[in-house]
Amino acid sequence: MKRVAIAVILIGIAGVAYFVIVARHVPGNGTEPRNVLLITIDTLRADRLGIYGHAAARTPVLDALARRGTRFMRAYATAPITLPSHASILTGRYPPGHGSRHNGLAMQQSAPVLAEALKQSAFETAAFVSAFPLDRRFGLARGFDTYDDDMPRGGDGRRANEREGTATVDRAIAWVRSRPQGRPLFVWLHLFEPHAPYGTPESAPGRNASARYDDEVAAADHEIGRLLDAWPNLDGTLVVAAADHGEAFGEHGEIGHSIFIYDTTLRVPLIIAGPGVPANRSVDQPVTLADVAPTILAAFGLPAFDADGMDLRPMIAGQQAGNRALYAESFAPLLDFGWASLRSLRRDGLKLIAAPRPELYELATDIGEGRNVMSERPDVAGDLAARVDRISGPELPAGQEQSDSETLARLRALGYASGGGSTARTRPDPKDRIETASMLASVTSGELRGEAAERALREVLRQDAANPQAHQRLGFILAESTRCAEAEPHFAAAIASRLPSADPYLGLAMCQVQRGDAAQALTTLRDGLRAEPGNPIIEANIGLTALELGRTDDAIAALRRALAIDADLHQARFALARALGRSGQRDAALREATDLLARLPASAPQRLEVERLVAALR
Repeated sequence: MKRVAIAVILIGIAGVAYFVIVARHVPGNGTEPRNVLLITIDTLRADRLGIYGHAAARTPVLDALARRGTRFMRAYATAPITLPSHASILTGRYPPGHGSRHNGLAMQQSAPVLAEALKQSAFETAAFVSAFPLDRRFGLARGFDTYDDDMPRGGDGRRANEREGTATVDRAIAWVRSRPQGRPLFVWLHLFEPHAPYGTPESAPGRNASARYDDEVAAADHEIGRLLDAWPNLDGTLVVAAADHGEAFGEHGEIGHSIFIYDTTLRVPLIIAGPGVPANRSVDQPVTLADVAPTILAAFGLPAFDADGMDLRPMIAGQQAGNRALYAESFAPLLDFGWASLRSLRRDGLKLIAAPRPELYELATDIGEGRNVMSERPDVAGDLAARVDRISGPELPAGQEQSDSETLARLRALGYASGGGSTARTRPDPKDRIETASMLASVTSGELRGEAAERALREVLRQDAANPQAHQRLGFILAESTRCAEAEPHFAAAIASRLPSADPYLGLAMCQVQRGDAAQALTTLRDGLRAEPGNPIIEANIGLTALELGRTDDAIAALRRALAIDADLHQARFALARALGRSGQRDAALREATDLLARLPASAPQRLEVERLVAALR
């Protein structure tokens, strides 16, 4: 029996962004801005820019923007996660106020958004994003006339989970150049660099992860320069620059981001420049990314949102903001692993982290958050904890769970969302599980591959025998190295954990086909469809497997369902043409094959085989 080509979704992300409002030539104070340019860069630590003190930085564009405007030295994300942080940037609210508590949890439609307010004030609005966590389905597209989240497709027609910054900037530049003069512009550009993986160890021999991260920061800086060089009327543009969150390289035992809410991953660069903004000014007061939208609205004299953030212009002018309390959270430990969520509040130079074993830090003397003073200041800690609960509630509100399985699958490919099932009373403190999370992050980020990744995953399972993501990823590593007999129990364990994904079913079916049991593979795939209804990859593989078993009618039905969901699954369309031909429907088969030929790029290696099929059907 021929081996069935099983299309497996493998995921590897992470989430973060960086924000920019900057003009290259800042007019004198008192002038009014006309346009807004918002640039967010995923996973950019503040301390990796030259203007923030990194001697080895290669960030001339952002450094120049900061010198032409005002930079905030203590700016903090509301969550170390891409979607919630961006939602805060665009709404001015903390995550409890906009509803997106993690990647994959859509923003509430009732939350006010910056683009909508600007559009109602005659702005033409456009967004160009570089990664799936910011897909329009999550609610960020509201108010944008153009929302370009069109990720590239692979050879089989499936969409990628991210695109290179060069491609995103090319689209933004083309859009800007096509605009007629007249209406003011609001453009948001998001770059996924320097999110992991930072290239590969093989692509940069001798350069460790931190050095390769700097390479990607430099690449993002270059792309921002291209956009600014192409931007019309920068003198009349307000430009804001900030990251959605930072990145950890072992601080507090964390690799990557999203688990902990130490300042390693909460502190971000924030730069504001443009008409009326003084040059080369530094503000040392604590601010939050929730302040961005209120500041932009105020700069254009627009009504304020019902927001948690505030207008930063008085701070820029030298005023003190008073005794602010800034909130941040991460529900990734709860939603990805079944551990306890983490929530924090900073005020009066103190920072509380609400956790099963709470932490309190005196930031003025302990910026690295290394000395927990909970036992020394219990009254202060209790007051801050009560404030945290009033903002967020102690647990995730009912109904806020990731129910879209296709969404979960794509997020897992980026390194998020493994699933978890502990109850509130038994949830462990993430501090007690960070070694497990860090080993998984080393695999999902691409830093560990092959045998090293296999060893790490086996160690994760030694510490946490039921970990579904480790079982799934180890299964794929074993299957790809032709060890399907070893892989099958791991796929089965991931399935038994009720992981809300078709991925382990796809892996198990692939192994079943390799050992010659296509009938069992078909049963497994149908089980996978029940776990993830509407997944076009599952439907396509059901069709492929049914075709190999000679069940032509079943194959045609499944392949048509797959293509109805995603018309550019090329392998599915090729199989459909074959199935129709086998069933005697030559005209229909020819239409599908001809359609496929028109969809394939001229350089696609599959064209020759499709052309042979077309010729055979004529």
